[in-house]
Amino acid sequence: MNWPRAVLFLDIALVPLVVFWAIGHEEYLLSALFGLLFAWLDDPGGSYGHRASHVAVFALIGAGLTALGFGIGADAWGWSVLAAFAVTLVAGLAVAFGVRRFVTGLLLNVWFILALSLAFSFHQHPRLASYTWGQVLAWAGGSALWIVVTFIGWLIRGREDRPQPIAELPGDTSRQKLTRPKVMFAVIRALAIAGSVALAFGLNLSHGVWLPIATMIALKPSLEQATLVSAQRLAGALIGAVAAALLLLIPTSEHGLRLFAVERGLEVVALVLLMHGVGIRFLNYAIYCAAIAAGALVLIDLPQPSDYAAEGYRVLWTVCGAGIGVLVMLLAGLLGKRTSRSH
Repeated sequence: MNWPRAVLFLDIALVPLVVFWAIGHEEYLLSALFGLLFAWLDDPGGSYGHRASHVAVFALIGAGLTALGFGIGADAWGWSVLAAFAVTLVAGLAVAFGVRRFVTGLLLNVWFILALSLAFSFHQHPRLASYTWGQVLAWAGGSALWIVVTFIGWLIRGREDRPQPIAELPGDTSRQKLTRPKVMFAVIRALAIAGSVALAFGLNLSHGVWLPIATMIALKPSLEQATLVSAQRLAGALIGAVAAALLLLIPTSEHGLRLFAVERGLEVVALVLLMHGVGIRFLNYAIYCAAIAAGALVLIDLPQPSDYAAEGYRVLWTVCGAGIGVLVMLLAGLLGKRTSRSH
């Protein structure tokens, strides 16, 4: 458990929260928060110049994916399905360039699915105005905020080289051979994500954005991930979705000023949930997944009307997403056995 790390995230994340409260555009908060969080996770450590340039490249790629996600999220659903498949497949095959590059690809993949889902959610409710350039700027601003924080820390510590901020994440950049089972698993995973996007967007499901998000959270990212960790991902996705659904019931009967106050309070709760995810990332994987899922889902669906029927749909699509994750786990198990036989 790393509470100093969690408190640091909360301190920094309060900046975009207060900024978007002040300008009255909370719909851009999620992009800024995940730009900040993922830039932090992808920070490789070392000299400040190396860190800043690495995070800047990461932020630039993320900005491109943000523009793509929000640009096509309101268009014909076929484009979203195709883009989800392509981005997920490329992220899965990035393991060929080392485990570190694979983690970077996975972070960008997660954000792209969130961006697609958020764009589709805004499209379902025309009263929620959101501009693609604004979302791109919010993501870039969140990433830039981490570069500024690292610069301040670099000056305070006497301009010394610093280790990787999240030391528990792999830093190996040695190339790996893309075996046939690895490629097959990457394709299966991409098909699962694309299928969930097709179901949610193509059928225009009520609160269907929870389906691809739950699928992304529940899916094991690589063929090598242990069954126990995969089961924890599934449990975390379900726990987080149920917690988010219960929180989103709070503003159901509120109106006017009280509704405004409750929504701002839930944004703070979502921020605290993300903070707990940062703090317990390497203590309990299931609770970590639950905290991140709950925080993200609350921020995505908070602007939408909520009632008991909506909560039922949210939980239903989450269970369906977890079911897709179980199916992929079973297929991964078969691929794993095939790999062990080949060796």
